[in-house]
Amino acid sequence: MATGQDHNGPPEYPAASKRTGEQGRVEIKVLVDTQGIPSKAEISRSSGFRRLDASALEATMRWRYEPGRRNGVAEPMWMLVPINFILEGAKPRPPE
Repeated sequence: MATGQDHNGPPEYPAASKRTGEQGRVEIKVLVDTQGIPSKAEISRSSGFRRLDASALEATMRWRYEPGRRNGVAEPMWMLVPINFILEGAKPRPPE
């Protein structure tokens, strides 16, 4: 199932995370309804930084998705959405 992320804006990179060099990958599990609207989201894999995790969670709840289909019929489905927070030219800081 396509997430449709190409049409959604990127998550906000928290200013405090930029200042302190926090980077990482967050995986969010999102329950998408038949209209492509997220009804629930939870962190499946943390980046190790609370601010990045919170930003990813907020973004996935405002995004819209292509609904999952079974036998051509849209139905609510869980999907895994990976989000990478990467700073250009920065040295990664170890997770908390």
